[in-house]
Amino acid sequence: MPKYENDGCDDTDTYELNQMQDGGDGSHHAVLTDASQGGLKRDLRLRHMIMIAVAGTVGTGLFLTSGSTIATAGPGGALVAYILIGIQLISVSQAVGEIATLLPLPAAFNAWGGRVFDDAFSFQMTWMYFINWALMIPAELSASALMVTFWLPADTTFPPWIVPLIIIILMLFINIAGVKTYGELAYWFAVPKVFTIIMFIICGILVDAGAIGGHTYGVQNWKIEGAPFKGGFTSFIATLISVAYAYSGVEMTGVTAAESRNPHKHVPRAVNTVLIRITFFYIASIFVLGLIVANDDPMLVNTDRSATRAPFTLVFEKANINGAANFMSAIVFTSLFSAINSDFYICTRMLLSLSRNGWAHKSIGRINSRGVPVVAVAVVTACSCLSLVTIFVGSGVAFQWFISLIGSITFQYWLYILLLHFRFRYCWKHQGRAVTDLPYVAWGYPYVNILGALIGCFCIVCNWYLSVINPPQHPGAGASEELMNAYHNRRDAYIQGIMGAWFPWLISAILFFGYKYICGTKLIRADDADLDTGRFVPSESDKGDLMPHGPRWKRILKIFV
Repeated sequence: MPKYENDGCDDTDTYELNQMQDGGDGSHHAVLTDASQGGLKRDLRLRHMIMIAVAGTVGTGLFLTSGSTIATAGPGGALVAYILIGIQLISVSQAVGEIATLLPLPAAFNAWGGRVFDDAFSFQMTWMYFINWALMIPAELSASALMVTFWLPADTTFPPWIVPLIIIILMLFINIAGVKTYGELAYWFAVPKVFTIIMFIICGILVDAGAIGGHTYGVQNWKIEGAPFKGGFTSFIATLISVAYAYSGVEMTGVTAAESRNPHKHVPRAVNTVLIRITFFYIASIFVLGLIVANDDPMLVNTDRSATRAPFTLVFEKANINGAANFMSAIVFTSLFSAINSDFYICTRMLLSLSRNGWAHKSIGRINSRGVPVVAVAVVTACSCLSLVTIFVGSGVAFQWFISLIGSITFQYWLYILLLHFRFRYCWKHQGRAVTDLPYVAWGYPYVNILGALIGCFCIVCNWYLSVINPPQHPGAGASEELMNAYHNRRDAYIQGIMGAWFPWLISAILFFGYKYICGTKLIRADDADLDTGRFVPSESDKGDLMPHGPRWKRILKIFV
């Protein structure tokens, strides 16, 4: 019997304090848990949590959109964009780590609003986070439909929806098997792409230095026309949405905390190591790519989103590595599978939280003996099947729309997480509690949080501004077909920008004020903030597990590896 086989939670819609029962192996874990966790299994190990976060963040966003980022803003502009949002993610990751270590709830940060601010805020945030990941699934499925065309002849009649449908069926079986199976598969799916990125960085450095490939690049591509900052400020802010899409998912550690075997140990480690790995992977990859591939290279604009023209493929080809396109196609396809695996997991846990709080039908919160929210899995699977219709409007078009919407929602909930962390610390201090009582303390609070919030507000305002400037002008009657086609493309892009920038905020406002009006919720006073229900109280063996083990060199190495 697993160590955390029974969490002892009653399946009710009210918050209660419960203690975890004896796991059957002699260990006893006293855990204060809210009712929304009833039935879930704490079967995720540290390596699972780290790789789940990596699998959801290092994927198609980096492999398929990084080239267009450099083509739009130049190597310097793209690098600054990744660094800027990376700094924001430091504060977001630390905020998630601090509260998720204390309160490892299934809804993670989405549940915090109902504890320290307003139930209406938690309601809209949980629904928006679910919508974000529900959009991620068709985005990745659209990309998979594009990817498979690489191995098919140009005149193929192969239906583009077959491969996405097969992926959906596989996801259904994986998620029904239980969180332990999901975590194990997520771990091994992530390994190939992590290896590929490391190989890409090493290979790129050797190509740039002229050690392989027969040409020394140095920094010459930073000195050509348009480099290093191409198109000025407008082009720079135009890349922010794509960068946000590439980074989205960094906060997933907060969601997986609810099913971690030891949140006090695993969440801080996952937050810190994922931060180091993602910063290295993204920023180093973009820097190396900008050194080797010129910003005016037409191959950077990967309009059909195929790995044949993916920027990573270009670097491997410049290194004279045979079969680079086939290799990268396989890696990107594996990344898609890995990302969709994480998308399914997050969607089902958000539906579970919505159901347990009475914000979705109660039956959706039903959990089987393996700790799987089976009805939630069925709902997500059905929604994924409906998303196949997007493939028929053109996978490339659908992919761009999804990037626009997901990037905007991502900026939104990153800012919300930081605001809730401010409110949490205020309530914690107001109740007379010491910061040292927290099992994990965020770095540099409040200065890092303030910087992260300012960057988030800057990105949001820039997205709004970019969506309304330069509306398309009709070329007039008698315009050539070429001019009309250009106008239609510009008009469609303009509508996409408007919808992506403003629609998520409109939906968020409707959810918040609608719930507040119907339910009459009020701001939660700091004295009344619930900072205890759902706390993980480790046993003595867990506390011993938190102590440093092994020689110093190994402990230092574990920070990075």
